[in-house]
Amino acid sequence: MSGTVQIATKYASLQLVPAMGGGIARLDCLAVDGGVIPVLRPWSGNADDGPFALASNILVPFSNRISGGGFAYGEHFHDVRPNLAGEAFPIHGDGFQRRWHLTEVHDTQARLECLEGAIGPFRYHAAQTFSLADDALLIDLALKNIGDDTLPFGAGFHPWFPRDNATRLRLPAEAVWLEDENHLPAGLIRLESASDWSFAESRPMPQGWINNAFAGWTGEAIIEQREITVRVTASDNLSTAIVFSPSSEADFVCVEPVSHPVDAFNMKGHPGLVALDPGQSMECWMKIEWQRT
Repeated sequence: MSGTVQIATKYASLQLVPAMGGGIARLDCLAVDGGVIPVLRPWSGNADDGPFALASNILVPFSNRISGGGFAYGEHFHDVRPNLAGEAFPIHGDGFQRRWHLTEVHDTQARLECLEGAIGPFRYHAAQTFSLADDALLIDLALKNIGDDTLPFGAGFHPWFPRDNATRLRLPAEAVWLEDENHLPAGLIRLESASDWSFAESRPMPQGWINNAFAGWTGEAIIEQREITVRVTASDNLSTAIVFSPSSEADFVCVEPVSHPVDAFNMKGHPGLVALDPGQSMECWMKIEWQRT
């Protein structure tokens, strides 16, 4: 595909699209018999389909939505305007909309950098390092505040996994955030008293809409497919996991390790967000492992 960067091992292949938000175009398991099994839902190759047609997106300097036109921090209110057509609120930062630069590439490792991210009050530098093995991909993310103000930052990963009627998910967690009609938090309920929401044991995906943040997850999710089982793990500071899939007709399910709940900027104490002084950085990682079933 034009504009992609590829790294590979004997049994795995990764394609990146630096110009499209430093996103992933494909992550494939290469079978001994020459077959290709997509670990992530493959990109169509058409840039006009938009960034969410990619196989995975990076979320900086925050995840999901910020309501109310922005947020108060310190003595100031910081405006953050919507960044996507059709969205009432700013969503997922602007890292996924920026051109990233390839600064290092080897056979099984690549590094992409976003040199000057800017949305609302945020000014930042971000770097992703992709390390590929035969049965795993590790993504290390570093995010630096290059602005003049101390601000709360967040981050996360937005992989799109294939989904069909055989897909199952295991994602142990403590609680789930319900959402309202604007996809904003409508209440936190403990999973011990809401078994219908629990993925503590492997289960099929819901038939209808799911777009919920799971708090206190264990840092591990298991996605079972027809030909492959995928394990997603993340750093301790990515303490929320968002599960998104519109319906049983969708060809994807997203399992997103992120640092904070939806609209944390407008919650007391800014849960999960990290206050970065000018020049300070935060780091996090996500690992995707797979094996044939």
